[in-house]
Parts: sequence; C-alpha cells; structure tokens
Amino acid sequence: MILPRRCNLDVLDEMLESKARWILDKMDRFVGQAQPAGNGRLRFGDAVLYLGQEVRIVSCQGIGAAESVELHGRTLMVHRDLGYPDLDSLLEHWYRVQAASVLEQKASEFAAAFGVRYSRFSIRGQRTRWASCSHKGTLSFNWRLIMAPEPVVDYVVMHEVAHLKEMNHTKRFWRLVAERCPSWREHKKWLDDHGTELAAVMSSPQ
Repeated sequence: MILPRRCNLDVLDEMLESKARWILDKMDRFVGQAQPAGNGRLRFGDAVLYLGQEVRIVSCQGIGAAESVELHGRTLMVHRDLGYPDLDSLLEHWYRVQAASVLEQKASEFAAAFGVRYSRFSIRGQRTRWASCSHKGTLSFNWRLIMAPEPVVDYVVMHEVAHLKEMNHTKRFWRLVAERCPSWREHKKWLDDHGTELAAVMSSPQ
C-alpha cells in the first residue's frame, strides 16, 4: 500500500479497520496456496472434507485388525492394525472408492437427462485437471473432486457429460450446461478459488 506523505493516521486506521476482513481473507488464501503440495501428512484428529463437509479422522486400532475406513456422520473411523503406519494410503483408497461410486452414479443420471452415453468411466489422480471427456466418450474424474461441495461436484460431472453432446466450449455448449445448472458460474468460481487446497491433499503421482 502506498500512502501520501501527509496522510492523516486516523484516516489510515479507519481504512485498515474497514478492510480488515478483506485483508485477513487474502492473507489466509496466500498462506494456504504457498504451502507445497504433499508436505503435510494427515494425522488422527485432523479434519478433511467429504462433499464439502468437514469430517474428523478417528483411529480404531487393534492387533490384527483389518484395514478399513467408515464414515459415521461427521466422523471418519479408520480401522487399522497397530503396526500399519500409512494413514494417507488408507484414506486415498477410501476417497477413490467413494468417488467411483458417487460420480459414476451422477454421470449416469446426467447422461440419461442429456440423452447421451459414455463409453467408459475412470477415477484418476490428475495433478492439473479435475475431469475430462475424450473424443471416444471416456469420462475421467479426479478423486479429490469428492471433497468439494455437492453442487460443485454436480457442475463438474454435468460439464463433462455435456461434452458428449458438444465437444467444445462454444455458446451452444454453455447454454446446454446452463439449462441444467443455472448457477454454474458460482460453482466454477468455488473450484477456481479452492482447487489448489484440494489438490494439495494427499498429493501423490497418478
């Protein structure tokens, strides 16, 4: 911020106070995006996102226990053997399973609504893309998308299914999306604003 040489300090205080929320929000965003992806490993007690809701990771340990993850309300219960150290792998597997189930069901419903068919469905771990639709009709989705709020998830799935009808981003394509998702701009902005944070969770090669 550049101030005039004779700036009244009282005026400056008022300005800073009025903009305090905006300044703090920008600082939080900067700090979150400045952290390298994959540096922080998850620990028990941490909160993670599932369909936009915070859920708390809780450990259920025991000798010889089978590794599994179960969601109970806002609690993500991780059953594991006492000697099993890799929490990230267990959670990523659980997220991938949930993404495959939830996203494919949505893709099937939207495909029926648009009167189109996809040839193949896959869940991947792309570092730079949330989803894609190939010319052969293959729909691919990033498993981390399942962390986003459900309206955002719906928008992304609908966007890719719409490509089965219009393999472009022309006005005709966006009209097709808007017919089913009038608030698509809002959902796209949420993903633009928070995508970096989601992409950093349990970051690993494809």
